[in-house]
Formats: sequence, structure tokens, C-alpha cells
Amino acid sequence: MRKEIWMMLFVCIPIQLFAQQKATRTKQPNIIYIYADDMGIGELGCYGQQKIKTPHLDQLAAEGMRFTQHYSGTAVCAPSRCMLLTGKHAGHSYIRGNYELGGFADSTEGGQMPLPEGTFTIGHLMQKAGYYTGAIGKWGLGMSYNTGNPNKQGFNYFYGYLDQKQAHNFYPTHLWENGRWDSLQNNYVFVHTPLQPNEQGPEAYSKFTGKEYSIDKMVEKTKAFIQQHQHEPFFLYLPYTGPHVSLQAPPEAVKAYLGQFDEKPYRGEKGYASTMYPLSTYAAMITYFDAQVGVIMQLLKDLKLDDHTIVLFSSDNGATFNTGGANTDFFNSTAGLRGRKMDLYEGGIRAPFIARWPGKIPAGKVSNQISTQYDMLATFAAITKQKLANTDGINILPTLLGQTQQQQHPYLYFEYPEKGGQIAVRIGRYKGVRSGLKKDKNAAWEIYDLQNDPYEKHDIAVNHQDLVPQLNAIVEKAHMPPHLVEWEFLHPKNL
Repeated sequence: MRKEIWMMLFVCIPIQLFAQQKATRTKQPNIIYIYADDMGIGELGCYGQQKIKTPHLDQLAAEGMRFTQHYSGTAVCAPSRCMLLTGKHAGHSYIRGNYELGGFADSTEGGQMPLPEGTFTIGHLMQKAGYYTGAIGKWGLGMSYNTGNPNKQGFNYFYGYLDQKQAHNFYPTHLWENGRWDSLQNNYVFVHTPLQPNEQGPEAYSKFTGKEYSIDKMVEKTKAFIQQHQHEPFFLYLPYTGPHVSLQAPPEAVKAYLGQFDEKPYRGEKGYASTMYPLSTYAAMITYFDAQVGVIMQLLKDLKLDDHTIVLFSSDNGATFNTGGANTDFFNSTAGLRGRKMDLYEGGIRAPFIARWPGKIPAGKVSNQISTQYDMLATFAAITKQKLANTDGINILPTLLGQTQQQQHPYLYFEYPEKGGQIAVRIGRYKGVRSGLKKDKNAAWEIYDLQNDPYEKHDIAVNHQDLVPQLNAIVEKAHMPPHLVEWEFLHPKNL
């Protein structure tokens, strides 16, 4: 009789443990945050794009919520990533510009200004909640040998580019996996070398194509990560590199667009890789990016993780300025908004944002909630039921769940030390912008009514001087001196 009792206990204990694990898992959804690189708000079909096909992201929006007034932290790569991960706006962020270290060659790879030791990131937050964390894509916040190492900044696993300069080439010689050099079957090419007059024909452009496309490698590692950690809560940060120039896409993706546009070869005269079909290649890069989102969504369905995974999508800043053969005017990449990447006008900082969580986030909804990427830290803390202090963001989970959003931003603050020095403040429907502050510290405020003038065509400052003291007070409150003299353009005498 005792033997039978013990056998029953051995059978029941694993079942109870499994039930407990399942119950714990049910309380903690997986989170995947997909982060495009220089993708403008107008480059997705669900945001009005007419020439580029994005069926999978359009489906994501149809099955979830699409935001119309969502912002990146600033107008360029590295600082936006820092602000997203740390929950800080541009006046408090440790990194405020693309501060480059090293060079383009493999032998001089040095990355960007690293996150300092002691930084608290979304990765750390999710680890505290019991998640296994991964980052796959472009890091841009330090190298494996310094404090910016993603494995030291809250991510159990990393694969991709550490250095943004290396990411200018989609056929690199290597990527990085947890601090280890991962060789790819591609020859080294300095993509910023223009073609010479004697270099003609398809063979001249073929040197900018290799055997292994970096995004394919990223997706391969993403699939492996999800499969390996499907039985535990996981957080995946996926800063894939499309459609940032260079214009490079798999040949079969480009073929789908050939003949649709009137285009001529780009020969590298404005930097980045040369390509015979710049318009087709740019469109192909976005469609190929979209297809990889489809691969990830299908895997979630195949593994029965679909209903238990929050999938979010955004972009690090607005559409690229017309360089490297890109023509964002042709594609209306900003949906008519003023400015591009490196501008604090809406076209440089207004970002697409899509959120999907079956049964929780209402399907097919459009939100006009004013929100920003540095809200993600507070929002993820709410999802994982953690207390959080010292963040500039707000918890937008009520909006995501279709509930009343009680907490609102009193203002959004932006500053950008490059391109002459710029600041911007949004207060409800109004937005103030000041530019060229490095040359003229007394540059006047431009003021726009975004409710009636979303394209920032009409400066109404002359009729709204009553807002100027409020804008100035916000700047004084929001701006903290940076640790680099190059980034202090508001109060340079303080350094």
C-alpha cells in the first residue's frame, strides 16, 4: 500500500509543478518589440503608403491598435535607442547624439558612445520580472569590451551589429553573438566608395552584394531564440536594420518591383552602396522587412504562442533624408509631414507604432493618444506588475487595453545637438520648435497648431506669444547638462 502511495506522489508532483509553471506563464505574456531603422510613418500601407507593399505589418495593425501620434525619443539612431531602453527623454538621456568611435574598417571597429555602468534598461526590468531577454539587430550603444555591452545592459542574449557604421552594409564580414565575432560568407567592401567612370554594367554593382544578408541571419537567430525559450516568459528586442541605407536587398526581393518605377542607377555619389535600381531596391527593403515580420508571426502561431505574446512595432526616427540613392519624396515616406531624420519637425520624430495582443488589445483600433517610445519602460513595468521610479515616460497600458487613459504627458520634450542644435516641445495640440541654436542662442520659437496644421506649414508664433514663457520654462526644467561638451548647446557656459 505504501508503495502505491509513493508512486501516486511521484506522478502527481510533476503534474502539480507543470500546472504551477503553466499558471505562472499565463500571468506573464511574452513581449516582442520590433524596431525598424529609418522607416518613415508613411512607408506602411496601413499609414497610407501606395507604392510599397507591407501586408504583414498591415495585418498586425488590423489585428491590433495603430497609433497616429506616437514619437521616437529624438531624430537619429543611437540616442533614440538609448531613450527607448532607459525611459528618458532627450533632456535627461545619457546619449543624445551619434557619437562615433573608431572607423568603418573591421580593424578599427569601435562603435558608439557606450551606455555607462549602472544604467537601468528595459532588459533589466524584464529580467527582474523573470523573463529571458534577447536583443537581435543593431545595438549602437557600445561594444562587447566596454560598459555598453548588451549582455551587461539587461540582455541574456545578443546577436547582430554592435557598431552602427558596420550596419551601413547589409552584407558584412561579420556580426556579433554574445561578444563573439561571427564570420559571414561575405567579402569586405567599403560601401561608401562611389563607382568610377570606367565601372559600368551589372558587374560593377555586384561587388556590393554578398552571400549572406544580415537580416536573414537576424531572423534565423530570432526563430532559434523563440523556439529555445518557448516554455518560459521571454522578451525580445528586435532592432532590425531595414530600410536604413545602404540600398541593398536580396535580388529576388528587388525583382518583384522591377519595371514599376522610372529609375536610373545610383553610383554612390552621395555615399553608401551603389545600386542599379535604387527605387526598386528601397521598396524591396521595406517589403522584405515586412516579410520577416510575417515569418515571426507564423512561428508564434505554429508554437501556439500567438495569443500569449504582445507584438509591438515602431521605428527609431523618421524617414531618411535623400542620401545614398534613397528618394523618400518619391514614396511620400513621411505621409506629408515636414522634415526627415535629423529634424525635430514631425517628419523626423513622428513614428509608426502598432501593438497587437489578441484578446487584450482591441483589434482594428486607431489611437490618437500622444505617446512616445520612452513610455515603453513604464508600460512594460505595468504589464509585469513592477513598481518603477525615475522615468520620463508614462504607462500607456490603459490605452492599449482600450480603457480610459488617465495619465497624460504634460509635455513632450525633444532636443538634438546635431544639425545646428534644435529643441522642440509639444504641449497638447501646440508644438514649439527652435533651430540653429549653436549659431544663434536667441533663435525665436516657431509655433504650430498640430490639430489644424499637422504638416507644420503655418508658424503662428506671432499670435501665440503667450505660449513662449511656458515653452521656455519647460526647456529649463527638462534640460540637464550632458556629459559631453559637444552636446551642450543650450547653456555652453555651464560646462
